[in-house]
Amino acid sequence: QVQLLESGGGLVQPGGSLRLSCAASGSIRSVGAMGWYRQAPGKQRELVATITRAGSTNYADSVKGRFAISRDNAENTVYLQMNSLKPEDTAVYYCNGDLLIRASIRYANYWGQGTQVTVSS
Repeated sequence: QVQLLESGGGLVQPGGSLRLSCAASGSIRSVGAMGWYRQAPGKQRELVATITRAGSTNYADSVKGRFAISRDNAENTVYLQMNSLKPEDTAVYYCNGDLLIRASIRYANYWGQGTQVTVSS
């Protein structure tokens, strides 16, 4: 079963840091672009950051300078380092990725189950 597994969420005080991880597992031949999205209560899911296989990154304006996305292609894993966290960063964070599974000739888009990040004193 191909899936994206997130980890690293939790409760942190304002100004603190967290590091999220997302590992692609299963019969995967290749992993393309990956990214992180978030959804706060009562709001639509929004892009946080994306990274191509070559390492080009893109960030939402609200997290520029505070968050950093990175990846390990050998481990099929993407990370999100979150610093200077604010209460408004509270949301469920979802991993997203384009995966090429062994039985296919095309990349397909997958979502993880999400991990809760709560920023509160």
